[in-house]
Amino acid sequence: MPQHAQITRVCRDCDGFAAVAITTGTRHRDGTCPTLWITCPACKGTGHTVPAALARTGR
Repeated sequence: MPQHAQITRVCRDCDGFAAVAITTGTRHRDGTCPTLWITCPACKGTGHTVPAALARTGR
């Protein structure tokens, strides 16, 4: 019997790239660039979304 792969929904806001590193454009004295790690606020850094029927909606 064939096994069915579970389909995971990719976040529509980040296309699965949930975390990015952004350089600030400046350099430290040792020559390294400071970077900021930013995560997707929609999926909270997972890269996947929950189907709308399973998402908890409430006040």
